[in-house]
Amino acid sequence: MLRLDAKVLRDKIPTQKEVESIPRRDLFIIVDNVLDTFNTGSMFRLADAVGCRHMYLIGSTDTPDDVKVGHKIHKASVGTHRWVAWSHHKTIKQAVLEIHKINPKTKIVAIEQDKKSTPYTEVDLKEPLALIVGHETRGVGSEGLKLADQIVEIPMHGVNKSLNVLISLAIVCYRSLERK
Repeated sequence: MLRLDAKVLRDKIPTQKEVESIPRRDLFIIVDNVLDTFNTGSMFRLADAVGCRHMYLIGSTDTPDDVKVGHKIHKASVGTHRWVAWSHHKTIKQAVLEIHKINPKTKIVAIEQDKKSTPYTEVDLKEPLALIVGHETRGVGSEGLKLADQIVEIPMHGVNKSLNVLISLAIVCYRSLERK
């Protein structure tokens, strides 16, 4: 299995054959209007780490090919944005339709604090699975919540209402690895 350090990842432009040689899981990540390029870039790094098949960047989420801010995503992703398949869509619905074309049995799960949410530890997170995360302040939008088969949350035990969007995604992604 190919394991590249940060310096190589930052500099290397992989061939299509190299990208396709990486084993991928039936895990998809939908990033709904996340504003911080550090969060988006770090999500690419997480997506690579967990073997995500595809990342869907939605709405105002910046992309690695953005002329003005793409370099910030490149830096935070440590180059993994070149190794993870991704696309940009205006709406979550477009992404969900594409995911269901790949595998109609894919369960769509939003990570959000909501009156309908269940603690993530009580939910079956087996693949095929698509995880939706949302805006740092507003969370997953109403469209994503409506399209989700299930809404999960990470229980909070202190005074803080929530965790950072990247950390929340990481917790649920790694929980899904346990449920393969």
